[in-house]
Amino acid sequence: MIALPERVRSPWWELGRRLLAALGILVGTTLLVWFDRDGYRDGNDPTNTISLIDAIYYTTVTLSTTGYGDIAPVTDGARLINAFVITPARIAFLVLLIGTTLEVLASQGREMFRVARWRKHMGHHVVVIGYGTKGRSAVETLVGNGLNREAVVVVDPSATALQDAHADGLAVVTGDATRRDVLRRAGVAEADQVVITTDSDAANVLATLTVRQQNPDARIVASVREQENAPLMRQSGANSVITSSDAVGRLLGLSSLSPTLGSVMEDLLTYGEGLEVAERELLVTEVGKAPQSLPDQVIAVVRDEKVYRYFDPVVTLLARGDRLVVVRPARELPWAPRPGTHDEDFATDED
Repeated sequence: MIALPERVRSPWWELGRRLLAALGILVGTTLLVWFDRDGYRDGNDPTNTISLIDAIYYTTVTLSTTGYGDIAPVTDGARLINAFVITPARIAFLVLLIGTTLEVLASQGREMFRVARWRKHMGHHVVVIGYGTKGRSAVETLVGNGLNREAVVVVDPSATALQDAHADGLAVVTGDATRRDVLRRAGVAEADQVVITTDSDAANVLATLTVRQQNPDARIVASVREQENAPLMRQSGANSVITSSDAVGRLLGLSSLSPTLGSVMEDLLTYGEGLEVAERELLVTEVGKAPQSLPDQVIAVVRDEKVYRYFDPVVTLLARGDRLVVVRPARELPWAPRPGTHDEDFATDED
């Protein structure tokens, strides 16, 4: 079975196309009456001659079903043409005009209702600025970790990004993310997180400043191409900065030195396969234990918003409120259940 992509056009384009079709029916019917003018009689004209204006007049009142009756077909041929040609044309003409108008109004009404309902429920969402390779990977990782696609808003000026994001089931605001009105339409002021992934470091810095101005509390994760721009990005308000070119360069270097090590690192960075790096809550049963003794491979402990390596003396024993950064199988297996998946209690500070 072959499925071709659906062509989505503007309602106004459809309306214009159908109006042209209606005009074609009007012109064609007028010519038909004009060429067969000897078969018609004008009750208001003693000479009974049908001019081109009379043909246009007869066509408009006939296709619009007004039908004054002053001009009428009198010969058998003209009546047959009216019955089998002009009458179907009249029906098609009305369907084109009335049906298209209703379709445009209904389409616009549905779209306005959908946007209004979406805005009403928008809040605590994630805004992704830039929907290229990095943006798509970020969204898929977020969705794979439980985020609803309806809670993601993409901001990108590209028509290609618009099509890709819509194909992925995401809401899109088309425009330049460095403009305040564009970010306002994306609901940045109510967003919990903003991911900035454009290909320009300058645009990323300006977008970060604009986002931070509208939402001082949002968590901003931004990418930069050059390491030297990372401090500037942090000064602009980004909470986390990822250097894409350096990360790729390090991975290439590791793969050159050790193909095995490079494949392991790539596995860790690839979501949904093999191994994954994840952050999780500490369980009540794990309080007071050493990080090395847990079922998961703990590589770091987050305590009081600071990150400690698992061997740091500060986190020799785990305490309530700690969060763990672990390496574990990407897919849970029956013989290796993930902690926290069987209604265990979490050891948070509120306990």
